[in-house]
Amino acid sequence: MVFEHEGDHASQWAAIGSIAAKIGCTAETLRGWVRQAERDQGKRPGPTTDEQERIKALERENRELRQANEILRKASAYFAQADLDRPFKK
Repeated sequence: MVFEHEGDHASQWAAIGSIAAKIGCTAETLRGWVRQAERDQGKRPGPTTDEQERIKALERENRELRQANEILRKASAYFAQADLDRPFKK
């Protein structure tokens, strides 16, 4: 809607303010949506919605892998200590 009605207003911000009041959100919220739409369309630099979702998925996977590695490290240390505590057999 903002892109369609930009010409009816003195600036994009004026269009955002007018439309935000009509749809019941703050102008700042609508401005954020407009900026993201511009990034998705290639009109503005920055990560697209798809790229942001991919980054979140990779960060989640990275966090899970770090947790798994920590569990494996602790298990390895536990079993190494258990081997040291076991009596030596000939």
